[in-house]
Amino acid sequence: VQLQASGGGLVQAGGSLRLSCAASGRTFSNYAMGWFRQAPGKEREFVSRISWSGGRTYYADSVKGRFTISRDNAKNTVYLQMNSLKPEDTAVYYCAADSRGSSRYTNLDAYAYWGQGTLVTVSS
Repeated sequence: VQLQASGGGLVQAGGSLRLSCAASGRTFSNYAMGWFRQAPGKEREFVSRISWSGGRTYYADSVKGRFTISRDNAKNTVYLQMNSLKPEDTAVYYCAADSRGSSRYTNLDAYAYWGQGTLVTVSS
């Protein structure tokens, strides 16, 4: 499956952005989807995950209550709504697909497919 992330940009602290990740190539609804981010000089970290049906969602503690993950299987797209953004949210955000339903969903190696990343910059 090919993944294309979009929606990043520059936003002031307290603002909002919605990221999108469009999938193509295989049956999108077969995959659990995740969002990760990588800040300059830091390792890539888990942000959020949604099950294939959309019925279960998971969040890193750092974004819980501010970010919302969702998916539209008819449009082969997963979203990350980001509200109350903070400067520490500045990073390149990546979407990823997991075909095996791994329980280790915060780990990078649970995801076989990755998008190219979209940059989010939050100014103070």
